[in-house]
Amino acid sequence: MAQVAKVVTIIGSSTESFAKAADAAVQEAAKTLRGITGADVISMSAVVENDRISEYRTTVNIAFGIER
Repeated sequence: MAQVAKVVTIIGSSTESFAKAADAAVQEAAKTLRGITGADVISMSAVVENDRISEYRTTVNIAFGIER
């Protein structure tokens, strides 16, 4: 039997790092999605204030199994 997954795109943010921004996206998705099987960071960006990064952002595709 073939396995099927659905993918949603989430943007996570953190004041600390890109890794924490990606983790925030996965944690937020886990609040409403069950069976998350993977996360693919699509892009990274940052907000700069006073010549310093003030916020890290990641766009993450979250994959999860479809329940029947």
